[in-house]
Amino acid sequence: MKKIIFTLLLFTLGTGLSMAQIGNYGEPQVPDHTPMMNNTWEAIDKMMYKVSTVNNKKVYTPSYPPALKKLENTVVELPGYIVPLVSGRNHSTFMLSVLPITQCQFCGTNGIPPMVEIFMKKGTVKYSDEPIKIKGKMKFNPEPLKGNAEIQIFEAVLID
Repeated sequence: MKKIIFTLLLFTLGTGLSMAQIGNYGEPQVPDHTPMMNNTWEAIDKMMYKVSTVNNKKVYTPSYPPALKKLENTVVELPGYIVPLVSGRNHSTFMLSVLPITQCQFCGTNGIPPMVEIFMKKGTVKYSDEPIKIKGKMKFNPEPLKGNAEIQIFEAVLID
Protein backbone atom coordinates (compact mmCIF):
# COMPACT_ATOMS: atom_id res chain seq x y z
CA MET A 1 0.00 0.00 0.00
CA LYS A 2 2.86 2.38 0.85
CA LYS A 3 4.38 1.74 -2.60
CA ILE A 4 1.11 2.66 -4.32
CA ILE A 5 0.72 5.88 -2.31
CA PHE A 6 4.38 6.78 -2.92
CA THR A 7 3.99 6.14 -6.68
CA LEU A 8 0.83 8.26 -6.83
CA LEU A 9 2.55 11.03 -4.88
CA LEU A 10 5.51 11.02 -7.30
CA PHE A 11 3.18 11.01 -10.30
CA THR A 12 1.15 13.94 -8.92
CA LEU A 13 4.29 15.92 -8.06
CA GLY A 14 5.82 15.24 -11.49
CA THR A 15 2.64 16.28 -13.27
CA GLY A 16 2.40 19.48 -11.22
CA LEU A 17 6.01 20.43 -11.99
CA SER A 18 5.61 19.80 -15.71
CA MET A 19 2.40 21.87 -15.79
CA ALA A 20 4.25 24.71 -14.05
CA GLN A 21 6.75 24.69 -16.89
CA ILE A 22 4.17 24.29 -19.63
CA GLY A 23 1.56 26.73 -18.38
CA ASN A 24 -2.07 26.72 -17.43
CA TYR A 25 -3.51 25.53 -20.73
CA GLY A 26 -1.01 22.85 -21.66
CA GLU A 27 0.79 25.12 -24.14
CA PRO A 28 4.45 26.15 -23.80
CA GLN A 29 5.07 29.59 -22.34
CA VAL A 30 6.65 31.60 -25.18
CA PRO A 31 7.88 35.12 -24.45
CA ASP A 32 5.92 37.85 -26.22
CA HIS A 33 8.48 39.24 -28.65
CA THR A 34 6.92 42.18 -30.39
CA PRO A 35 8.80 43.00 -33.59
CA MET A 36 10.95 46.08 -33.31
CA MET A 37 9.50 47.69 -36.44
CA ASN A 38 9.82 51.46 -36.84
CA ASN A 39 9.88 53.70 -39.95
CA THR A 40 13.50 52.76 -40.72
CA TRP A 41 12.78 49.05 -40.45
CA GLU A 42 9.67 49.53 -42.61
CA ALA A 43 11.84 51.10 -45.35
CA ILE A 44 14.45 48.33 -45.04
CA ASP A 45 11.72 45.70 -45.30
CA LYS A 46 10.72 47.01 -48.74
CA MET A 47 14.08 46.14 -50.32
CA MET A 48 13.62 43.71 -53.21
CA TYR A 49 15.92 41.80 -55.57
CA LYS A 50 16.27 42.01 -59.33
CA VAL A 51 16.88 38.59 -60.82
CA SER A 52 19.11 38.25 -63.86
CA THR A 53 21.00 35.42 -65.51
CA VAL A 54 24.77 35.54 -65.96
CA ASN A 55 26.61 32.53 -67.41
CA ASN A 56 23.51 30.35 -66.88
CA LYS A 57 23.37 31.29 -63.19
CA LYS A 58 20.70 33.35 -61.50
CA VAL A 59 22.07 36.53 -59.93
CA TYR A 60 20.08 38.42 -57.30
CA THR A 61 20.89 42.14 -57.14
CA PRO A 62 19.38 44.31 -54.39
CA SER A 63 16.93 46.98 -55.48
CA TYR A 64 16.43 49.86 -53.04
CA PRO A 65 13.06 51.67 -53.15
CA PRO A 66 13.01 55.51 -52.93
CA ALA A 67 12.05 55.55 -49.21
CA LEU A 68 15.12 53.42 -48.43
CA LYS A 69 17.43 55.34 -50.78
CA LYS A 70 16.63 58.51 -48.80
CA LEU A 71 18.17 56.89 -45.72
CA GLU A 72 21.53 56.05 -47.31
CA ASN A 73 24.39 58.00 -45.71
CA THR A 74 22.14 59.27 -42.91
CA VAL A 75 22.27 58.50 -39.21
CA VAL A 76 19.47 56.16 -38.15
CA GLU A 77 18.29 54.57 -34.91
CA LEU A 78 17.32 50.91 -34.95
CA PRO A 79 15.97 48.78 -32.13
CA GLY A 80 16.41 45.05 -32.52
CA TYR A 81 17.97 41.79 -31.48
CA ILE A 82 21.60 40.73 -31.87
CA VAL A 83 22.26 37.91 -34.31
CA PRO A 84 25.94 36.95 -33.88
CA LEU A 85 28.09 36.32 -36.94
CA VAL A 86 30.76 34.48 -34.94
CA SER A 87 30.65 32.60 -31.67
CA GLY A 88 31.50 34.48 -28.52
CA ARG A 89 30.04 36.71 -25.85
CA ASN A 90 31.12 40.15 -27.12
CA HIS A 91 30.65 41.43 -30.66
CA SER A 92 31.89 44.45 -32.59
CA THR A 93 30.20 43.25 -35.82
CA PHE A 94 26.85 41.45 -35.85
CA MET A 95 23.48 41.36 -37.55
CA LEU A 96 20.53 43.21 -36.06
CA SER A 97 17.05 41.72 -36.55
CA VAL A 98 13.50 42.74 -35.73
CA LEU A 99 12.99 39.28 -34.21
CA PRO A 100 15.09 37.43 -31.61
CA ILE A 101 17.43 34.67 -32.73
CA THR A 102 15.60 32.24 -30.43
CA GLN A 103 12.49 32.61 -32.57
CA CYS A 104 12.67 30.51 -35.70
CA GLN A 105 13.42 33.07 -38.39
CA PHE A 106 12.65 30.73 -41.25
CA CYS A 107 9.29 29.50 -39.98
CA GLY A 108 5.88 30.92 -40.62
CA THR A 109 4.43 32.52 -43.70
CA ASN A 110 6.15 35.91 -43.69
CA GLY A 111 9.64 34.77 -44.67
CA ILE A 112 12.94 35.95 -43.25
CA PRO A 113 12.70 39.16 -41.20
CA PRO A 114 14.74 42.19 -42.25
CA MET A 115 18.28 42.34 -40.89
CA VAL A 116 21.19 44.76 -41.19
CA GLU A 117 24.89 44.33 -40.50
CA ILE A 118 26.21 46.44 -37.64
CA PHE A 119 29.79 47.72 -37.24
CA MET A 120 30.36 49.25 -33.80
CA LYS A 121 32.28 52.53 -33.67
CA LYS A 122 34.39 51.27 -30.79
CA GLY A 123 34.25 48.48 -28.31
CA THR A 124 31.86 45.56 -28.33
CA VAL A 125 28.30 44.71 -27.38
CA LYS A 126 27.69 41.78 -25.05
CA TYR A 127 25.28 39.23 -26.53
CA SER A 128 21.84 39.23 -24.95
CA ASP A 129 18.46 37.87 -25.93
CA GLU A 130 16.99 41.21 -24.86
CA PRO A 131 16.47 43.93 -27.49
CA ILE A 132 19.04 46.70 -27.89
CA LYS A 133 18.99 50.02 -29.73
CA ILE A 134 21.80 51.31 -31.90
CA LYS A 135 22.49 54.56 -33.72
CA GLY A 136 24.79 54.79 -36.73
CA LYS A 137 25.26 55.72 -40.38
CA MET A 138 23.39 53.60 -42.92
CA LYS A 139 25.22 52.58 -46.06
CA PHE A 140 24.41 50.23 -48.89
CA ASN A 141 26.99 47.55 -49.53
CA PRO A 142 28.35 48.04 -53.07
CA GLU A 143 29.26 44.34 -53.36
CA PRO A 144 26.64 42.32 -51.43
CA LEU A 145 27.30 39.27 -53.60
CA LYS A 146 30.66 38.89 -51.84
CA GLY A 147 29.04 37.69 -48.63
CA ASN A 148 28.13 40.75 -46.57
CA ALA A 149 24.69 42.21 -45.89
CA GLU A 150 23.07 44.55 -48.40
CA ILE A 151 22.46 47.21 -45.74
CA GLN A 152 25.07 48.10 -43.17
CA ILE A 153 25.27 50.50 -40.23
CA PHE A 154 28.73 51.96 -39.55
CA GLU A 155 30.10 53.82 -36.52
CA ALA A 156 27.26 52.36 -34.48
CA VAL A 157 26.84 53.21 -30.82
CA LEU A 158 24.58 51.61 -28.26
CA ILE A 159 21.85 53.95 -26.99
CA ASP A 160 19.26 53.67 -24.22
